[in-house]
Amino acid sequence: MRARPAAVLTLVGALALAACGTTEEAPGAAPSPEGQAATAGEPLTVTDARGIEVTLDGPAQRVAVSEWNVAEYLVSLGVQPVGVASIEGFETWNTTVELAPDVTDIGGRGEPSIDTLAALDVDVLFVTGSLVEGAIEQIEATTPVVVVPGGDATDPVGSMFANLDLVAEVTGTEEQAAALRARYDEAVEAARAELGDVTDVPVAFADGYDTGEAVTIRPFTDGSLVGGVLADLGFADAWDALPDLETDPAYGLGAVDVEALTRLPDDTRFWYLANGDDDVFAGALGANPIWTSLPFSDGSARFPDGIWAFGGPESMLRVIDAAVDAAA
Repeated sequence: MRARPAAVLTLVGALALAACGTTEEAPGAAPSPEGQAATAGEPLTVTDARGIEVTLDGPAQRVAVSEWNVAEYLVSLGVQPVGVASIEGFETWNTTVELAPDVTDIGGRGEPSIDTLAALDVDVLFVTGSLVEGAIEQIEATTPVVVVPGGDATDPVGSMFANLDLVAEVTGTEEQAAALRARYDEAVEAARAELGDVTDVPVAFADGYDTGEAVTIRPFTDGSLVGGVLADLGFADAWDALPDLETDPAYGLGAVDVEALTRLPDDTRFWYLANGDDDVFAGALGANPIWTSLPFSDGSARFPDGIWAFGGPESMLRVIDAAVDAAA
């Protein structure tokens, strides 16, 4: 039985944290035994986000991961991780891929359990730079660590695929990574053909949370991963109407109150993410006179639950499908 963390993840997390569909099989099966044998015994060296070279005995097979985007990468590449941080949260916010039932919870995303990792005897642990100070050095005493870059608001989609390629290099699944990129490119091309020219259609994508005293709305600008996907489809970023909006340089996220929405263009398409009953736009803002008076509030569209907005190509394929449906 899996160990479960006691705390339940909420949407009030840090910007880097950000968050029903069916699980799709990753393109191509996991590397064949023959392919694995071809590289058996050959050391593999990669350079991670720190600029540090990490050498493994060969393509990693037993892998653990502290961050959910990399967990999605791995499953999409046909590699089931043996350990994932905060599994309950992952399975709440990301229903795009499915973890194996015997995966072990390795603790918090910012501070995985060193003892648990040692007991799992993993070939490598994937982390981002969000671990608590000193954690990586402690883990490296017993377990090889590859640091995957966080987001990049200057090229969010390109950054996602660069990260995917790094994980694929470590696990010997480069062909699967290339197939995922091809699926994404084909989906974008098909969506653009169906949508037509939408360069004059402003989209404001967001999520939000209610503190009990006020509602905070979090814009996903074109520097966010979802915003980057919408830009690939040709949509205009409605958040450009707020030139003073401060955004996170890694994830392209901001924070505004409901009054700020009055500055968006009247013809804005307002699309958003929520999860379960936690929908501030239908709930806390449902009777808010500012929100209800906005010309686009009645036509706002909630995307399907379980799309991890900071995930991998398969999550972004769901974003594409949802955007086409919302634009219809």
